[in-house]
Amino acid sequence: MENKLQKLHKKLCSCAVFRGVLEHPLFTQFGGYCFLDEGEDGCAQMDSYAGFVAEIYRHGGNLTELVQKLVFADENVYIKGVAKGEEVNPHIVTATERELNIFSEFAALTAEDFAENMGVSLADIPTFDSFNADMGALYQKRLREIGKYGYGIFSSYCMFRMSDDKQIEPIVSADKIDINDFIGYETERRQVLDNTCAFIEGRPAANTLLCGDAGTGKSSTVKAMVNHFFKEGLRLIELRKDQLRLLPEVMGRISGNPLKFIIFIDDLSFNKNNDDFSMLKAALEGSASATADNAVIYATSNRRHIIKESFGDRDGDDVHRNDTLQETLSLSERFGLTVLFTKPNKQLYLQIVKELAAREGLSIEEKELELKAEEFALRKGSRSARGAEQFINSLLSAYKRDCR
Repeated sequence: MENKLQKLHKKLCSCAVFRGVLEHPLFTQFGGYCFLDEGEDGCAQMDSYAGFVAEIYRHGGNLTELVQKLVFADENVYIKGVAKGEEVNPHIVTATERELNIFSEFAALTAEDFAENMGVSLADIPTFDSFNADMGALYQKRLREIGKYGYGIFSSYCMFRMSDDKQIEPIVSADKIDINDFIGYETERRQVLDNTCAFIEGRPAANTLLCGDAGTGKSSTVKAMVNHFFKEGLRLIELRKDQLRLLPEVMGRISGNPLKFIIFIDDLSFNKNNDDFSMLKAALEGSASATADNAVIYATSNRRHIIKESFGDRDGDDVHRNDTLQETLSLSERFGLTVLFTKPNKQLYLQIVKELAAREGLSIEEKELELKAEEFALRKGSRSARGAEQFINSLLSAYKRDCR
């Protein structure tokens, strides 16, 4: 005769819409437990239960919260249809409602349920947290704000990259920098912020080139925008220069997604014969195959003109020299917004140093701090925001060493 857990497992096996959720180790561990016959020895049953709980522990220790995360992140036929504004088949709607009720029942399981099933004391088994949750109501709430939450892998992470096997994968340890962390360059970041706001709000927004000197915070500015607008539905997909040929494929995957995406290309530069140059040019010009309505391109470069030229390009190796130069120099002009980040002058450099020192609680006389900061910049050969941060880190390192 089937017990409570076995009956629940049979219900889970009948799920069709959320089939992908059942592939998670949590459910395979639960299935393994339920498959054990009543005659199995207690050790096998306990081992299977411990594997189930271990999976809960890997995700924080709360079964209900884990099930919610898995259900909300599932990329299924129902949520895709709703996201696209399509009329969903009524059989699918009914199945979705039924399956969410099943997941509610599963997510409310307690360690006591398993202890009773195994005929052991609660003190003899690993325990976990859970609570009652209406998955159906919670799911519908997320659907009403799907433009902010998204679905699939995009529901849990804010930054992504293209893997070598052409898969979009999350950057688990993404930079958490906030727009309030920066010092200086307020005018430059305001331009990027205003453009990003327009994009989020559905107003016309420009593909943006952040160019200028190294170490001035161009890449960090882009990442800060994504962190700031994550709850408004903004995500970032980073492409390496050698992956630009994948632009149409990336755009195709996110087209129709309710979220907004920044396609980020860091440290951009080309040789004029590079094939990837043509692909980016097509995207910036609005080619149907290389763009998506819910995406803009943000790129950084240490060069104002991002095509590397030779003196031969200028001196006439090409019969149509002027046409060639215009072709190569005009790529940067195809960005609707270009924001220039230049090296900080001495005043700004020292301002950044002082504010960073104050944030870190460094107690050092101002004149001495300025003198050491200038010495550090002299050794590096230039002043930069990154250099100021490196200088403060060197002071922190020395302070920690002296305190040992």
